Amino acid sequence: MEENNMGQNGQDEDDKIHDVVPVSGMYENWFLDYASYVILERAVPAIEDGFKPVQRRILHAMKEMDDGRYNKVANIIGSTMQYHPHGDASISDAVVNLGQKDLLIDTQGNWGDVRTGDGAAAPRYIEARLSKFALDVIYNSQTTDWQLSYDGRKNEPVTFPVKFPLLLAQGVEGIAVGLSTKMLPHNFIELIEASIKHLKGKKFELYPDFLTGGKIDVSDYNDGHRGGKVRVRAKIEEFDNKTLVIKDIPYGTTTTGLIESIIKANDKGKIKIKKVIDNTAKDIEVLVSLATGQSPDITIDALYAFTDCEVSISPNACVIVDDKPVFTSVSEILKINTDQTVELLRQELEIKKKELQEKLLFSSLEKIFIENRIYRDIEECETWEAVLETIDKGLEPYKPQFYREIVQDDIIRLTEIKIKRISRFDSFKADELMRKLEEDLKETEYHLANIIEYSIAYFENLLKKYGAGKERKTEIANFDTIKATVVAANNAKLYVNRADGFIGYGLKKDEFVSDCSDIDDIIVFRKDGKCMVSRISEKVFMGKNIIHVGVFKKNDERMVYNLIYLDGKSGRTMAKRFNVLAVTRDKEYDLTKGDTKSKVLHFSANANGEAEVVTVYITASSSARKKIFDFDFSTLEIKGRSAGGNIVTKYPVRKVAFKSAGVSTLGGSDIWYDENVGRLNRDERGEYLGNFKAEDKIIVFFKDGNYELTSFELTNHYDYNSILSIQKFEPEGVYSAVHYEGDSKVNYIKRFKIETTTADKKFKFISESKGSKLIFITVAEDPEVEVTYKEKNKKLKETYKFKELIDVKGWRAMGNKFPVQNVQSAEIIAKEEPKVEEQNDIEALKQAVKDEVDQEDKEQLGLFGGGDGE
Repeated sequence: MEENNMGQNGQDEDDKIHDVVPVSGMYENWFLDYASYVILERAVPAIEDGFKPVQRRILHAMKEMDDGRYNKVANIIGSTMQYHPHGDASISDAVVNLGQKDLLIDTQGNWGDVRTGDGAAAPRYIEARLSKFALDVIYNSQTTDWQLSYDGRKNEPVTFPVKFPLLLAQGVEGIAVGLSTKMLPHNFIELIEASIKHLKGKKFELYPDFLTGGKIDVSDYNDGHRGGKVRVRAKIEEFDNKTLVIKDIPYGTTTTGLIESIIKANDKGKIKIKKVIDNTAKDIEVLVSLATGQSPDITIDALYAFTDCEVSISPNACVIVDDKPVFTSVSEILKINTDQTVELLRQELEIKKKELQEKLLFSSLEKIFIENRIYRDIEECETWEAVLETIDKGLEPYKPQFYREIVQDDIIRLTEIKIKRISRFDSFKADELMRKLEEDLKETEYHLANIIEYSIAYFENLLKKYGAGKERKTEIANFDTIKATVVAANNAKLYVNRADGFIGYGLKKDEFVSDCSDIDDIIVFRKDGKCMVSRISEKVFMGKNIIHVGVFKKNDERMVYNLIYLDGKSGRTMAKRFNVLAVTRDKEYDLTKGDTKSKVLHFSANANGEAEVVTVYITASSSARKKIFDFDFSTLEIKGRSAGGNIVTKYPVRKVAFKSAGVSTLGGSDIWYDENVGRLNRDERGEYLGNFKAEDKIIVFFKDGNYELTSFELTNHYDYNSILSIQKFEPEGVYSAVHYEGDSKVNYIKRFKIETTTADKKFKFISESKGSKLIFITVAEDPEVEVTYKEKNKKLKETYKFKELIDVKGWRAMGNKFPVQNVQSAEIIAKEEPKVEEQNDIEALKQAVKDEVDQEDKEQLGLFGGGDGE
């Protein structure tokens, strides 16, 4: 018996072993179910109302609790858990997140600060209630689709009937399984204006706006599509020459994180600062004290390049449409939300129309029932059916005037009228009520027939009611591209071992070259006529016999290299001047004609295009009549690095010796000012300021009546919002200005010379009284100016020659009272250009002079042979 049992048990075990269930299909189905659940129920918002499920359930619970007073957040969390099948922590975080957006929830207590990263107090200490805006645009039980909650005990909304592009106003971020969503918040007022434009059939543009302020470059926003991006910057200003102040921070960062990134960049040597002080209270204020000798402008750029003062954000507009995730654009979402608002308003009007019709119908029935004393006819009726039949018969003559058939429920409702109401019935008041209902019905039908105009009026009312204080906080600007190598602080030292061919910051026993940063590229020239560029590191082999090493600046047209080399193939000595503008790292470039026997006889690197004079010594055994002669590099044109060069001599050269330094052969730098970014450039962007030589300066005139002299370094920052004029400084020029004196409220004119020479310091040259401002400034010698002014609420124009109005006075002088007052603007009248024939004569004369000079240059160059390859 035991053996049989054992045998049976063994058989059962074998059956269990062979009863294998494959998990591949189960995994596939389960994972798909899980992914769908996370996408639809956790991370991605619905396009109809812009809410994730947890947010929707919070707002539904708050509406059920709403009595106009504040509720403890702990109570809100408890009520929400009736609908949300997850822990209280996730609900608490979602409530705080909604509250910090300052749109749908009125808050009370310590809700934290998104700017500093401080968290909210515990839910039992903070309170909340729905805002008036939320009550206006979110809720309407008659147009809401309902579903059972997770446990089947209560009803909850599928989505709210939101009559506003709420998703774009609040923004959203969520990570699901296999996809994510990130929509940036947009400005409340701009959203309403865009909705109105869409309803009017006009085009619109939408750009993000953040509660944290700052600046944003939306050049690549791409309407919020996947693949787009925005760059967001902190607002940084010069507090003084030694201190910078950060007033706004980028979206998604906190003052704590920002300060940590600044300290980290300082520790790495990317920037050089003394300390950072966080004075943030009501407004953001982070003070950055600069190290001695550090430029504020360069440090601002370095903060943008190496810290969280600039961040890049990639939007990804993904929403749930018909229970599926869809990638779309910001404009498309606004159009859908606006069209949905129109449809919801139409539904509300239809409901209102139906209610008005029903009220009008019953009021008419009531009046007929009472005035025609139908209620007396039922006194003799003995059954309920007879009562209903008698009333119906009494209403029969009036039925054609009603918009629908009279049903039994209507008759039953008449029987419920109390005797007290019948006895006090006022026919006049009943007529007035019915007339008011008819007017309301006509108005409702008119709105339905003109639903677009009604919707536009709805949005305009929202703007009027809730738009105050919701102006744009983030300034839209174009950012220039900051080159990290230009603004990085020198945090390393460059050394070279010329003989062995090594460079790097780790060769501390070898020759010191210069300070540099650890992200610089280094250019090396060797005795064999090769050059190479490589990123600096601790120790890099660049080839033996190094003759020059320096920090490489890409596209630096003012760095000119002068070279004399022996061509190994022909035996000739060649000379060339060239730039190295762009290269491939770690690739050798041959500066000679490529023969292995070629070698460098003379080399110099000139940061401003200088051209030295050298002495060339021919070997004593050569047949040359002149064994020693001078060669001036200024006779050569500057060409590319691959040019062969010009022949110096065909005789063998013993040595080339430096004789004397030369001056730059380059003209000044052409400088433009781009007011969109407040920066100087050489790329012909913006207003042309002129050709600048080393000693030249820029003068900036500010709207508040200050002026400031600056260099023309491309790293300079200018606050384009406060600048009236920026131009090349004319030391002997006479400046003519029109300004407004704040105390006397009088316009003045003055002509003066700039007598100060201190750079990077502001000087006030008009009244310091409050409200004083500069209206116009020019350095034209004899300006003729058209002035626009107001007189008796009319705009008038007059032309004045400033030279006739006032003599030149000191720069601090107030000047003379201007002939007209209430000056709005002034514009210089351009001088007439020369006639075409005169212009042609001038150009012909210029060309003749140029040809003559070129001929003299050619004759001089003939002393030293021909051009490239001759």
